[in-house]
Amino acid sequence: MRFVFDNHPVDFQPGDSILIALLRAGLHPTTGGCLCLAGDCPHCLATVDGISYTRTCRTTARAGMVVERHPKDGLPKLPPATQAPPVDVRHVHCDVAVIGNAELPAEGRRVVTLDSKSGQDVIGIYAGPLVVARTAEGMLHVHPKEIVVATGAIELQPVAPGNHLAGICTARAAEKLKAAGVNLGRTVTITEAPLRFEGTGSVTAVVTREGRVECDTVIVDLGRTPRNGLARMAAGLPVRAVGDAAREPQIPACPQAGVVCPCSGVTVDDLKSVWDRGFHELELVKRATLAGTGPCQGAVCVPHIRSFLADRGGKLQPSFAARPVAFQPIMHEAAAGAYHHPTARTALDAEHRRAGAHMERSAGWWRPWTYADPLQEYWAVREGVSICDIGTLGKFLLDGPDAVELLDRLYPTHVATLKPGRARYTLLLNERGYVIDDGMICRESETRFFLTFTSAGSTHAELWIRDWADAWKLDVRLLNRTVALGAINVTGPLATALLRDAGLAHPPRYLEHKIARVGDIACRIARLSFTGEVSYELHHNAGDSVSLWRTLLALGAKPHGLETLLRLRLEKGHIVAGQDTDFDSTPRRLNHEWAVKLDKPDFVGKAALLRTNQLPLDRQLVALETKGEPPGEGAVLWNGKDYAGYVTSSAWSPALEKSIMLGWLRFFNGSLPEEVMVAGKTARRAATPLYDPEGRRARA
Repeated sequence: MRFVFDNHPVDFQPGDSILIALLRAGLHPTTGGCLCLAGDCPHCLATVDGISYTRTCRTTARAGMVVERHPKDGLPKLPPATQAPPVDVRHVHCDVAVIGNAELPAEGRRVVTLDSKSGQDVIGIYAGPLVVARTAEGMLHVHPKEIVVATGAIELQPVAPGNHLAGICTARAAEKLKAAGVNLGRTVTITEAPLRFEGTGSVTAVVTREGRVECDTVIVDLGRTPRNGLARMAAGLPVRAVGDAAREPQIPACPQAGVVCPCSGVTVDDLKSVWDRGFHELELVKRATLAGTGPCQGAVCVPHIRSFLADRGGKLQPSFAARPVAFQPIMHEAAAGAYHHPTARTALDAEHRRAGAHMERSAGWWRPWTYADPLQEYWAVREGVSICDIGTLGKFLLDGPDAVELLDRLYPTHVATLKPGRARYTLLLNERGYVIDDGMICRESETRFFLTFTSAGSTHAELWIRDWADAWKLDVRLLNRTVALGAINVTGPLATALLRDAGLAHPPRYLEHKIARVGDIACRIARLSFTGEVSYELHHNAGDSVSLWRTLLALGAKPHGLETLLRLRLEKGHIVAGQDTDFDSTPRRLNHEWAVKLDKPDFVGKAALLRTNQLPLDRQLVALETKGEPPGEGAVLWNGKDYAGYVTSSAWSPALEKSIMLGWLRFFNGSLPEEVMVAGKTARRAATPLYDPEGRRARA
């Protein structure tokens, strides 16, 4: 049986670790350094089957595996970008989790033992408490009431010139190597720190205070220090160390020369340098030298750094702060058991995918970009009836005796004058008068409102409302229903007829809303228009979304995706907050002064608007049109040779038969240029709305 090591086959025996097989063949995985065969040092690390930082002393050799040395300079290569199979995770609940080898009386308690000798490497202890272990069968998540750390002690490693050579091992490692039949040649055992190791590549002699001894292997027996990293990473949890893991850390003789931290290549001279620069505390030395930040996490270097500090009267602490992980897991192991979808999905996500929609991420959600033919989707809205999933909108209920006062102070539009059953578009401003979002206010009663915000802005909007309500000490309740409610937009000239076929005899008029049933589904129906056509937003319980969607499709509606929706709104000149707005977009810069009522006593951002409105405009969001293909979003606008701005939104308009854009345009000599160049073509400034400027179609 053989595996491959640096492109050469290596024989191994059943049960051999990779390290044992290499040493038996006269090879060293890292070319040198003291070996412990206990997983504490970095001197056996290699890349095994593409996974770097693998401890060869703990990895059983298998036929055909590929083992590679880490490069002498630089980092080991990353594994190939292939889709690895998921790692299984098993959860175990118990009274006591014992890490290591300790005999504890059961006393009727359920005890789970995790021992590296049995192939269970504990990589960390987390709040819960939770013990995470890596096993041959996958990851093990143990949920105990109490944790006992019985991980024993670490053998101290030597720090002296030449401690990077091959042929050095600890006393326990030597016993294992002899038992495995590894030829150690001439050996010498030392029980005190050596003055130096001699040799080129491998040890040929060791020099101590008693003299020089020629040898092939130096066995170092310098004492032990507790292996307590797991116990130290569990501050505040029910964890106790027992046995050697609970012993006081030993302070060896102060090192005089040599490599202290083999992981980061930190030498005694480096310690002297940082000491002279004022770093006299263990954690500061760690940060100044990077000692203890490598794979062994300070197991080798901490005793010697403590000794160095103690010799100079520096501030002493038992060790560095310990944090998971104790051993380096691969990403598949770290992610085992995690099923979090980082991109949210609406209740209709499966319906879109079943219909063959091309899905894209937008504003933190998966949304259908197009179903098949964007042009057909476009004309379905302009000439027929179409539906669109808008369940991503932020949706909130606000109620309370101070609800009107809160909204009137928060929004730049009049809220007190809004009658129940009516809706109004509004901007959301910050204290500087900049637009941070927009949405709709739907008033239900004297104290109750239904509010909507953009898909990307709902989380911030909730915090914004709650913070201001708290700051002003207003009596209101806010309920975030963004995920609980689905929403479908029914739009097009035939939208009203479709809803009548679905049982809605009296649909609301433009900018009205009501509670009614569509089919068998209770909906909040708001008559708005983002597309420029007759439109009804149907807000409903998300659990009813699939049934309502299928009902509307069965009545003849065609679905359209986000690509079509953005093209339709662009024809109407409607902005998308975050795409067409910038961090300093005021209503005046956006041509949205009509949405701001400066005759109100006060609202968030009013003082800033009164101040900035006195300044001449430097740029403004404008509509542009040109022939041919539309330029890309972000394309630069030029006024002659002068930079004039950039495009924020662009699309080809089938109805207008031209390319249309929104973009930020600079003022030149106090006015906006009528024409600019973009992507090598002339674009003319145009008034909005570009499509149906009188708005008759939306109000039909």
